[in-house]
Amino acid sequence: KPNKMEESKNNKKSINTIIGLAVGLIAFFLIKQFVFAPPSFDKVMMKAASEMNESCPIMVDQNTRLDNAVALPGNILQYNYTLVSWIRDSIDIAAFNEYMFPMILNNIKTNPELKVYRDNKTTMAYSYKDMNGEFISKISITAHQYLDED
Repeated sequence: KPNKMEESKNNKKSINTIIGLAVGLIAFFLIKQFVFAPPSFDKVMMKAASEMNESCPIMVDQNTRLDNAVALPGNILQYNYTLVSWIRDSIDIAAFNEYMFPMILNNIKTNPELKVYRDNKTTMAYSYKDMNGEFISKISITAHQYLDED
């Protein structure tokens, strides 16, 4: 039969083992959380924009060039375009916006490549300038618009 001194030593060993395991588990979860955590969506957007920019500028059609994409604060992805055949003064900007908005909205809603942005409720912005670099318009479409939320 173990004496009281041996029982006390065994209890201390058990407590130290439990504390050691608890500290080890906490450290493991903290390291896993901070070192191996998936990147924030901001970083995902920045990486996607950076990868897209590697192939920019690129002609989208005969009049439109995608100059670059930018991940902006507030979960906004902005595409910057130049209308290579147009001068700002020759464009009816209200008509341009009225024409472009439904096409952009439909693309955001249906393009499989944009699903990750829909899932993360990213505001999609499309900025246009003319052949001389003058600002024409910026069309921003929020998650409320493309997810048909009221």
